[in-house]
Amino acid sequence: MEKKASTSQTIKIFDAQEGSWKEVEPIIKSDENWKKVLTPEQFRVTRKHGTEPAFSGEYWNSKKKGIYRCVACGTDLFDSETKFDSGTGWPSFWQPIAPGNVGFHTDKSFFMERTEVHCPRCGAHLGHVFDDGPPPTGKRYCINSAALKFQSKESSP
Repeated sequence: MEKKASTSQTIKIFDAQEGSWKEVEPIIKSDENWKKVLTPEQFRVTRKHGTEPAFSGEYWNSKKKGIYRCVACGTDLFDSETKFDSGTGWPSFWQPIAPGNVGFHTDKSFFMERTEVHCPRCGAHLGHVFDDGPPPTGKRYCINSAALKFQSKESSP
């Protein structure tokens, strides 16, 4: 069963196509409903905090120009202009499309502490952020391809 949040629980996200901020309701679905709209790999990564093997995802080596969106809800996450080759085998970005378009949690799994990156609208696990990225931010958002859906700038309306 899909739950709709009340309007008092809206969040602000940046819409890259419109070039403006908009208020949206969070998306809350059961695992059963997520399984209906995600592939098994997308479900494992985004809903169960999985990680795809390095150098295996669709976008790790992509040079196409466009916007990377959340595969689960379509929220704009990263612009290809901030993508860089980190050598890690996962798509890496030095900043999100806007500060409110990604959320963070402390991840204490695997006997270490890392900062998890998630979609603020649907809670999808995206990957992790590290402090070893390039200027100007010094950040490396290491994101699973399975958590992303690419929208080419050439195919945008």
